[in-house]
Amino acid sequence: MNQITQNISDIHERYSQYNFTLVAVSKTKPVSDLQSAYDGGQRHFGENKAQELVEKWETLPKDIKWHMIGHLQRNKVKYIAPFVHLIHGIDSERLLNQVNKEGQKAGRKIDCLLQVHIAKEETKFGFSEDEINSLFNEGRISNLEYVNVKGLMGMATNTDDTSIVASEFSSLKSLFDNFKNEFNLDTLSMGMSGDFPLALQSGSNMIRVGSLIFGKRNYAI
Repeated sequence: MNQITQNISDIHERYSQYNFTLVAVSKTKPVSDLQSAYDGGQRHFGENKAQELVEKWETLPKDIKWHMIGHLQRNKVKYIAPFVHLIHGIDSERLLNQVNKEGQKAGRKIDCLLQVHIAKEETKFGFSEDEINSLFNEGRISNLEYVNVKGLMGMATNTDDTSIVASEFSSLKSLFDNFKNEFNLDTLSMGMSGDFPLALQSGSNMIRVGSLIFGKRNYAI
């Protein structure tokens, strides 16, 4: 077992009491690293750039489930629409409508998560809680034929104060619970390498982990 596979196994074993999907955040990592993880059984991979996602999709086995986890520009949706497994970062209604349009062109319904702005940092993207309430309650999501909203995603404030992070995760879990039954939501994506244990405790069922699997990434890329 190589180190990458060992790291993945360690996460599953250590947090086996939780039911979650582990998305291996593979952005900037070479195809050889992804292949190592794949050979060890990993199937969910996350990228934050559409071009890199397409390039890796073309190269690697076709049963990989690709997650678009970064900020997605509307003009890039067309490149990933034919194959993407899940788009995590739907942060505006315009982007949601664009995904619906490209889903129609690709002839498939695209699974998405609505990104909610729960952090203190202004640099993070996402809908406000009021905007999420409007989207669901006014039927604007139900009218989109080629989009399947599976749930919500959020990123907590980058801070060592775990009480702040726990509060933000808790608020997102409450919002998710408000709509999950009526709108058949099943995915709550929250938690990354630095805070996913707290996210799991708060009710997350999908975590996005990069550096703890592949090591520190190259920020120069």
